[in-house]
Amino acid sequence: MNYHTLGNTSVVGLQWGDEGKGKIVDLLTEYFDVAVRYAGGANAGHTVRHGGEKFALHLVPSGILRPNVLSVIGPGVALDLEILSGELDALTARGVKVSENLVISNRAHLVMPWHKKQDRLSEGSLGADQKIGTTAKGIGPCYADKMLRSTAVRVADLFHADTFREKVRHIVDQRNKVFVALYGDAEPLNAEAIADEALALAKKLAPHVTDTTLILHDAIAAKKRILFEGAQGSLLDITHGTFPFVTSSTCTAAGVAAGAGVPPSAITSYLGVIKAYSTRVGGGPFPTELRDSTGDLIRERGHEYGTTTGRPRRCGWFDGFATKYSIDLCGITQLIVMHLDTLSTFPELKICTGYRYKGETLRIFPPDAQVLGNVEPVLETLPGWDREIEGAADYDALPQQAKAYLDRLEAYFKVPITLVSVGAERLATLHRTPRI
Repeated sequence: MNYHTLGNTSVVGLQWGDEGKGKIVDLLTEYFDVAVRYAGGANAGHTVRHGGEKFALHLVPSGILRPNVLSVIGPGVALDLEILSGELDALTARGVKVSENLVISNRAHLVMPWHKKQDRLSEGSLGADQKIGTTAKGIGPCYADKMLRSTAVRVADLFHADTFREKVRHIVDQRNKVFVALYGDAEPLNAEAIADEALALAKKLAPHVTDTTLILHDAIAAKKRILFEGAQGSLLDITHGTFPFVTSSTCTAAGVAAGAGVPPSAITSYLGVIKAYSTRVGGGPFPTELRDSTGDLIRERGHEYGTTTGRPRRCGWFDGFATKYSIDLCGITQLIVMHLDTLSTFPELKICTGYRYKGETLRIFPPDAQVLGNVEPVLETLPGWDREIEGAADYDALPQQAKAYLDRLEAYFKVPITLVSVGAERLATLHRTPRI
């Protein structure tokens, strides 16, 4: 990949999240001037390892580890003031610069305590087979209020203290009644305490708050290079994912322009990030899931535990059919394969190239979760490789079977694979010359 030829670029996850986008954003930001987080909230967990240190980021763009890059939290983000404040304190304590190279959109919507409580109570009221698998960070209720409008709270509201307090009192009074009526909850929220805490955090974060839309428009006019960092994965998209087992934002490439506040024409490259196998967290159908020792081995070798929750991820063979759907939705121009090293020492590997449902071969990934939960994956078997590849010096050092695995994926998707990750560190990323 010639990084210098990339224009404004979006990094998009193509599976059920956890693909390794944070590492790729961190790697690429060396070649960009601005890094933008445009969707999702603290339910995202992007892990970056550099110099032997591990950084777990939730709201701050992964570009923050590059001191000369401006990191932007865009208007499409669901912002949790408490989590963001703690994240900035932790970064500062570790010597990461956050004073002048982080800006926060005044248009972003706030995750408030009633959103988190709604998340917990709502999920707790569902039956075992109906649970969404929420992280209980309040993201869904925050976005729901955004659509309702009258009960939404934005960053800009924090800087009008009197009207902010009045709004909080009104919403808390309403929500306390709802929580009692629907869930029998007898622990009312305290409006004054909530307003006090939010306004105190607002003073702390005020130097970062600005009109990021204007900043990005100025950056485009000045021909600065912008990298857009996606959250979650395309199969969790609120409209196009495995509904209702999805997140609450548009996390396909279609959400970039709206969530960041830039014209769609400003983005010229879409880099799709995929794992060499499939994982998902929480509920929902997963056609290639392995509920056996092979799935357990993938989990342990890949350290597949949630960055945000610590929950063990469900693991399975690579679902090419689902990923092709995401690629087609997002208009992906290049692919990046992560965690290839995790598959080392497996005697054989499988790739899903299609689904059958009631004897019929499906043409496209189905939107109906009940259908998806009953499809039969069409699996293709490839030989594995018998040695570890973590930390391989270059692409030529990979076993022939590993190269053949990548060649097969590229041929199936008809999209060039240009980068391959073989370890957690920033530099454990190999350049690959596409075969197509």
